[in-house]
Amino acid sequence: MNGLRLAFSFLTILPVAPVGTASMSTARAWFPLVGLALGGALAGIDWVLRLGLPDIVVGALLVAALLVLTRALHTEGFLDCCDGLFGGYTAEDRLRILRDTHVGAFAVAGGAALLLVKWSLLASSPDVGRVGLLLLFPCLSRLAMLITMSAFPYARSQGLGTAFHQRADWRLDAVGLLIAAAASAFCFGFGGLILLGSAVLIAIAVGRWMTRWLGGMTGDAYGAVNELAEVGVLVIGVALIPAVPDLFDAPLW
Repeated sequence: MNGLRLAFSFLTILPVAPVGTASMSTARAWFPLVGLALGGALAGIDWVLRLGLPDIVVGALLVAALLVLTRALHTEGFLDCCDGLFGGYTAEDRLRILRDTHVGAFAVAGGAALLLVKWSLLASSPDVGRVGLLLLFPCLSRLAMLITMSAFPYARSQGLGTAFHQRADWRLDAVGLLIAAAASAFCFGFGGLILLGSAVLIAIAVGRWMTRWLGGMTGDAYGAVNELAEVGVLVIGVALIPAVPDLFDAPLW
């Protein structure tokens, strides 16, 4: 289970294994499971906070908790992509900007919009299905990263993301997809599979766009995919669960 330990160390604040080794490629299979654990932590925090705080405050604290639990790793990638994708005119320019440690206007605007949207979605998440949505959206967003790792080339010969492509095996992706599918069905039955399909479509759409603009994916691009998939799954869940509750029945709980 070394891959699972590596996945937790890379994606969360838990230092349970050293990262940056060649064996990091095995960690990608466990990305959705790590996301499910993050969702469980959010669900627990949400339950405690809602005992005495209004939903508008709880939503903000959940956003802050997710940033802390993930070391803002994916959010940083999203910010870098905002600067790189919109601040450059060629693939080379965009990749150069992605390496720049400074934060530009596009990153500030994009980051503010991202956090506001997440906060509003978490604050307005319906009571019915709220636990399931909190459990599932981090799981499916990390599946989205796994999908882009599998479907699109890496843009650089070196970089943080290259570790996940060494000794890549389709069976790793199959394990991650099965974990995400089982979690989706457990949380929402057929409705969960709709959310799963939405995350896959978001991953493919964003991956194709970034590959066209960058010549491939990067570590920052994977982080941006995660953030956009989180928002996408939350949007669809918040919209559909109250509208068609029968579709999102939880058959096991």
